[in-house]
Amino acid sequence: MFPLFDFSLKINGFPIQEAKAELAKIVAFSEEEHRIFIENKKQEIVAFHLQNNPFYKNLCGFEKLENWHDLPVLNKKKLQKPLSERLSNGFSEKKIYVNKTSGSSGDPFIFAKDKYSHALTWASNIYRFGWYHIDFNTSYQARFYGIPLDFLGNKKERFKDFLSNRFRFTIFDMSDSVLEGFLIQFQKKKFNYINGYTSSIVLFAKFLRQKNVVLKTICPTLKVCMVTSEMLFEEDKLLLEQQFGIPIVNEYGASELDLIAFQNSDNEWQVNAETLFVEILDHENKVLPYGKEGRIVITSLFNKAHPFIRYDIGDIGILDEKSTFQKPILKKLIGRTNDVAVLPSGKKAPGLTFYYVTKSIIEDDGNVKEFIIKQTKTNCFEVEYVSENVLSETQIQRIESAIALYLEPNLDFIFIRKPFLERTNRGKLKQFISLIS
Repeated sequence: MFPLFDFSLKINGFPIQEAKAELAKIVAFSEEEHRIFIENKKQEIVAFHLQNNPFYKNLCGFEKLENWHDLPVLNKKKLQKPLSERLSNGFSEKKIYVNKTSGSSGDPFIFAKDKYSHALTWASNIYRFGWYHIDFNTSYQARFYGIPLDFLGNKKERFKDFLSNRFRFTIFDMSDSVLEGFLIQFQKKKFNYINGYTSSIVLFAKFLRQKNVVLKTICPTLKVCMVTSEMLFEEDKLLLEQQFGIPIVNEYGASELDLIAFQNSDNEWQVNAETLFVEILDHENKVLPYGKEGRIVITSLFNKAHPFIRYDIGDIGILDEKSTFQKPILKKLIGRTNDVAVLPSGKKAPGLTFYYVTKSIIEDDGNVKEFIIKQTKTNCFEVEYVSENVLSETQIQRIESAIALYLEPNLDFIFIRKPFLERTNRGKLKQFISLIS
């Protein structure tokens, strides 16, 4: 079969073959070679941005790195400036990969990767999915994600699905009648794997349990299911294994970085130590030893277009005591859960539906710094936000229109501007909260 996926990356300017070759070299290092590689890449990426990125140089306040721990810890709030002010010299928005984060942590922003760095991200994905005999060029994916509902955005995403050999189950409505349609698709199509948001896939598994159906029996080509973006609880994993009849693989990633951790065949959450350097820090930004719980802070080792150096992703975790430079193991991840919105019509929509609402309204002006959405009644939501300027009536109308499009009409929204937003006792800002019992 023609490698359409690899070809689509190549024609869009992402050097996937070169990236695959580099990743293969890194994976083949010995433990000591890998340690030296990590230390060298850390120094190289910092030196590059100090020399070529005025935004990062100004943030650091020095021209040459003397001590790694002197580097500032970045977060989304520090990066909420127009993208043009954050790019390295020699990189323009037309010659790089640009995207928006989901805002699932409440801090949405636009980011960039140079094309080689983004190719390495795909090489990393290809490598890890290959552990389970999944080939992006030939394996057929059942994809549980949202999709833009505007005409152009929708067509673009559908074309990407075609190039990526995947069939998309849109997750804005997870009512039983819709899930019945999902089941029919699994009976008709020869899917090889499932990939998507944890909460949506769990809702589908609960529906299968009600129907007393094991998915593998009606779709025997299925090999594996990868869940992402939200916490996978042990009882949910057992449910998925029972109702799907295939291995369940837990991945942890961030669009602005890469796959951060991916469950290996030994059921360990193996951290990506090829393109990233992961640290666990305390509240004073001091590095914690393996086994201690703290903030997950990540350095992207290859991204020259935009600095993600000591970047606080907003999650709390623990690296296992048996971790090494070459094979760090994420022992525990705390956070990244989402509720399900139950609407007046009976429609159920995962909290990550609000990802697509925010994607459709966010602008690259840094105005809205943080937000959370609370469902107080089936038809009533509160949007608390922190911004430099109050949302205008026009902006509010755009938000309400997007919500009506993605969820359903006649929902009541109250917009509350606040100087700051309350966080959990672990410092996590959860984008969507249901207050309905």
